Amino acid sequence: MALITVSNNSLTAVTALPASVPTGALTLIKSITASSSASISFVDGTDGVVLDDTYKSYIFKFINIHPASSSKLSVNFSVDSGSNYNVTKTNTLFNAQHDEADSYGELAYSSNDDLAQSTAFAVLSPGSTGADNDSNLGGHLQLFSPADTTFVKHFISIINHSAGAASNNSFMAGYCNTTSAVDAVQFKMSSGAIADGIIKLYGVK
Repeated sequence: MALITVSNNSLTAVTALPASVPTGALTLIKSITASSSASISFVDGTDGVVLDDTYKSYIFKFINIHPASSSKLSVNFSVDSGSNYNVTKTNTLFNAQHDEADSYGELAYSSNDDLAQSTAFAVLSPGSTGADNDSNLGGHLQLFSPADTTFVKHFISIINHSAGAASNNSFMAGYCNTTSAVDAVQFKMSSGAIADGIIKLYGVK
């Protein structure tokens, strides 16, 4: 990849970037399709999953996640290859909402769904995604340097989901308060199963 300069409306390639400089390219690692699934797990070294120091950042993409019953998508992390999903976390969460009738809208912090040094599953969207046929959820979660054994592990999530006749745009971020390598990630609904939908894992160059 070359750096580009513009001079007198012409483009000139200057030099190639060093191989150590991230380009932001996404590499698809694993795609899992839900089918009345109690949870969906990505475990390093299992079924083709890579979740180690191969990449400095990993992105999970949620596509048409539809719950079996009205509930919230949540996440937890593991440092023992998925034997336990109970990493201590602190996070923050807020939500923007607007309904189809244009009768209300709000931007609010969700104090009921944040965590402070908790091993519980972290909610990704404060409002429940409906189980009716036209309700679903889409978005992504990015996990930074999960294999690092010096620092805590940061994560950021943006979700849009339908709750009743409204659009909810949810923003969640936090960190796994551990210096152990995070080697597995699990997603599940706050109640009931994930009826259908796809979660894709990408490594970021």
